[in-house]
Amino acid sequence: MTELKTRIAALAVALGTAAVATTAMAQEKVMVGEPSWPGAKIMSRIIGQVIETRLGGEADYAPGANAVIFAAMDGGRGDIDVHPDVWLPNQSSFTDEYVTEKGSVALSSGSYEGRAGFCAPNYMIEQGMKSVFDLATPDAQKLFDSDGDGKGEIWVGASGWASTNVGKVKVRDYGIELFLEPTTEDETVFYSRLKDMIAQEQGVVFYCYKPHYVHALYDVSLIEEPDYAPDLYSMVQPSDDSDWFEKSSILTGDEVKTVTVAYSKSLEERNPAAASFLSQIDMSADALSELTYQVVIKGVEIDTAVSDWLAANGDVVDGWLGLN
Repeated sequence: MTELKTRIAALAVALGTAAVATTAMAQEKVMVGEPSWPGAKIMSRIIGQVIETRLGGEADYAPGANAVIFAAMDGGRGDIDVHPDVWLPNQSSFTDEYVTEKGSVALSSGSYEGRAGFCAPNYMIEQGMKSVFDLATPDAQKLFDSDGDGKGEIWVGASGWASTNVGKVKVRDYGIELFLEPTTEDETVFYSRLKDMIAQEQGVVFYCYKPHYVHALYDVSLIEEPDYAPDLYSMVQPSDDSDWFEKSSILTGDEVKTVTVAYSKSLEERNPAAASFLSQIDMSADALSELTYQVVIKGVEIDTAVSDWLAANGDVVDGWLGLN
């Protein structure tokens, strides 16, 4: 009997030790990747704070480019476990390799839409500047002439942006360049002018995307373009061909982007609670635009802005955690 009791006691100790080890493994720290753009940084902090405040886990942040983050998630060792802001199809080369082919990375079921195009203040849209074809008119030439040279202007982005080249091709192919001159000044310089132009209700039209703080800062809207059609959208970048401008042709709007969260499948074993949360996380472009406005424009510290938003949107977070 004594020997039996001794064996039972030893087994209990072993089981207890295993349980503790399992619990520790289930709460392993989650390393959240932090790409450079504001929306991604905010999403990374949303993920980290939910893990810490709602799941009782531990999170930390690791700056990195897309290629570095995806390779680390594929490794599954915890170097980086999460990419907070995956734009598709922009990053489809990574998801094709790591999600579809290798199966080492998973994507959240929730997502938000990313859109890009040209924006104008709502007071200009109310004056009839509703679509890109309204920009290719003598009326637009007068309304958007800010320097009095007889021709309007349209800001297509900063030099060096791939999207700026897209804008130049669109301005040509939509016939806008006959009436509006494309400009490519630095973003900071343009946004400084934009503030004054909107304050004076002057005519202005410019490249924009969503989510972005400009949508929370001013009453602006994306103007209409034809729906994306792949056979009418052919863009060649300068890095691929020196004759990129002549060989490109765009007669439709950009493809609507799907923005999602990616995470290492290894989390399903290393931290199941975090993996379950990440599989269900969702976000809205409007909410992210407002948060970028708070951080970038109003100067609110990023962790403070995120914690305030999470406190005010507990029902949203409950949905991510499967509680409603």
